[in-house]
Amino acid sequence: MPSTHLSLHYHLVFSTKNREPMLAPTARKRVHEYVGGVIKNMNGVAHAVGGTGDHIHIAAGLRATHCLADVMREVKSESSRWIHEELRLAGCAWQEGYGAFTFAAPDLEAMRSYVLNQEEHHRVKTFQEEYVAMLQRGMVVHDERFLW
Repeated sequence: MPSTHLSLHYHLVFSTKNREPMLAPTARKRVHEYVGGVIKNMNGVAHAVGGTGDHIHIAAGLRATHCLADVMREVKSESSRWIHEELRLAGCAWQEGYGAFTFAAPDLEAMRSYVLNQEEHHRVKTFQEEYVAMLQRGMVVHDERFLW
């Protein structure tokens, strides 16, 4: 085969430091837009960026040449810098680590809806409950003592 063809879709999740609700709704919208721009500038596709005051979800398409750890480092560091400089939220910081889960292309619209409707989703489920369920669904071995 003379060409490379791939479909790499990720559901990425990370929270504010100590899961503090640092992102007010107006700031949150701007942060989500900025995060999408960081991914786009890295030649990825931000299908959706959403979240609440204490965490962010991203549905993204990445290239074979992307290293996930590098993408996440860039997204978190660039958005953190921008939040401090542009929004003047000096106390805002991202927690170490992140969650990364793959999903199939046919599930893109459902994932976009999930990511963009986080406010509604979290009326019935906490971030902690949601994240543990994601780990279990992804069959990720974890020790809850070290999650929070």
